[in-house]
Amino acid sequence: MSELKPSQQMLSSCAGAVITSLFMTPFDVVKVRIQAQQRARLDRSCFLYCNGLMDHICNCARTICTHPESAPWYNRPVPVHLNGTVDAFVKISRQEGIQSLWSGLPPTLVVAVPNTVIYFTSYEQLRAKFHQFAPEEAGGPPSWAGGLAGGLARVWSVTVVSPFELVRTKMQAKSMSYREVGEVLQTQLAKEGVLSLWRGWVPTILRDVPFSILYWYTYEKQKKLMKQEYPTFTFTLFAGALSGGIAGTLTLPLDVIKTHRQIELGEKAIFADPANGTKSVGSTRTMLQNIYRQQGIKGLFAGLVPRLAKVMPACAIMISTYEYAKRILRKRKSVVVDT
Repeated sequence: MSELKPSQQMLSSCAGAVITSLFMTPFDVVKVRIQAQQRARLDRSCFLYCNGLMDHICNCARTICTHPESAPWYNRPVPVHLNGTVDAFVKISRQEGIQSLWSGLPPTLVVAVPNTVIYFTSYEQLRAKFHQFAPEEAGGPPSWAGGLAGGLARVWSVTVVSPFELVRTKMQAKSMSYREVGEVLQTQLAKEGVLSLWRGWVPTILRDVPFSILYWYTYEKQKKLMKQEYPTFTFTLFAGALSGGIAGTLTLPLDVIKTHRQIELGEKAIFADPANGTKSVGSTRTMLQNIYRQQGIKGLFAGLVPRLAKVMPACAIMISTYEYAKRILRKRKSVVVDT
């Protein structure tokens, strides 16, 4: 089979991002709505919506009980109490229509699709370059080339998307228009410089890059062991889930720190008091020390089961869709070449 062009790799990753979002979004919509109904406990606080492709800050304090139709999708009250995941699926579908289970899809696609396209295409290009210069191992190209390519691709995609993520967060946190966001960014650039557009870059890199290295190394290792140079759909489902599970477990402490930091940044943006100033967001090291001091080592590995329940299917769907799309494009390319 012939190799694909970057444009075809971009098309494949785009298809993977869209299909992953379509499958995973309803589960996180339900999870977030269950969280949002606990108003007393979540008053003046944020929580994360994450469907395996992106994180989305939700503000529980912005509930408009008298006009529920104008409330955000994640804070729209349901007339009946939600008791667990299955119950929430049934009741939300009945009360608001089944389409409401995909309420969080637009903000996901706006950032997740370009981010995924940059990430996967960069990975393929870097891996191909490394294979040209790396010595062959038994069974094929070295697996470390995949891990290194994955880590560098994640650094590049995070760097490119970070300014757009900052804009999205500001619009989401304070319901700003594009013009208002532009004015805020101009003021921020004048006061803090261009590097302020990459605020939060370090904790994102600390979480996502180790995950990417472990994920792609494990995935490429499985391909080599199972002799799957052009992997089948069934293989990619299982290999993607296993690779995501291993990477998700080993990088869980970094994910806990990143989650704490994102929520703190979200609350700072939403509940800022211009008159009194705002409390600065702690460094990654400070958060690590605080979590360890308050909860011990267990605090750094909190939420392992929910994380794996999200990461493993998301990774399985993403990589299997991506590889399947590549397989179709390879066949079409081969047919064109033969004719």
